[in-house]
Amino acid sequence: MANATYAPSRAQKGVVTIDGQEIVVTNPNKPLWPDIGITKLEFLDRLIALSPYLLSYTSNRYLTTIRWPHGIHDESFYQKNCPKGAPDFVKTAELGGINYIVLDSLPTLLWLGNLACLEFHPSLHYVNDELPAEWLIDIDPTLEEEPRIMEAAKIVVDLLASLGIQSVAKTSGATGVQIYVPIRRGYTFEQLRAIGKFLGDYLVQTHPSLFTIERLKKDRGTLIYFDYLQHWYGKTLSAPYTPRAKKGGTLSTPLFYDELHPKVRPADFHLRNIEARLNAHGDLIRRVPPQSLDAVLAALKPR
Repeated sequence: MANATYAPSRAQKGVVTIDGQEIVVTNPNKPLWPDIGITKLEFLDRLIALSPYLLSYTSNRYLTTIRWPHGIHDESFYQKNCPKGAPDFVKTAELGGINYIVLDSLPTLLWLGNLACLEFHPSLHYVNDELPAEWLIDIDPTLEEEPRIMEAAKIVVDLLASLGIQSVAKTSGATGVQIYVPIRRGYTFEQLRAIGKFLGDYLVQTHPSLFTIERLKKDRGTLIYFDYLQHWYGKTLSAPYTPRAKKGGTLSTPLFYDELHPKVRPADFHLRNIEARLNAHGDLIRRVPPQSLDAVLAALKPR
């Protein structure tokens, strides 16, 4: 394992020592993604490579994670409350009566990985803060296989650009795409929702055979859901670079503009090719400076 010391034992248990902390690894050879042969030990190795990027989107936030103790084809459950017996290095923060984990270090990430926490969904705001940390719009297909998803994402990115707003599309790691907008400090969730509704109404009018803002899936037909409502205080979305418990070991990946193309699929980005991509290009989101939304908000004010 890169940048870590792993000491195995005969009892299918070992210890990872990293940043001065010891993390017990149980069942290191357990297959978590059986379809591609990713074991728990390989997963932890991939998390080490992802950590400089993933942790920048989970630190100082309330974490919801999803655990698959026996791999992606078995039962899973959501974990919000920090489990009893957590190591001392695991930080927590309370919100709404829940003692959330704050995922801000590599030892904490590896400890969660050993628990078979395969997905990381941080809050959309920082700890003890009511303002949004960024703006995310979820482009959610109704169909399980949706060849138009990149076309839809490109339309949204172009629409934002026409309003003077730079954004980066990222795969959710599942079937959808999310539009990520770094924003200047000070905007409220209510303001972002107002802009989102304006954009959603416009897209439904101009692309009625592609977009819907209908929240109920049963009423969407084959349309792609422009979800501006999920971005709200206390809610979560998949972090950039979080793995997903999906076939192929996919993970949430920021995209170049020219990758918003029908030949590109969310399944193209996965645990076994993300390290080379990051080494070559770094974090695409960090290339975009915080955006001003003042002009759009001013245009939305009643006259």
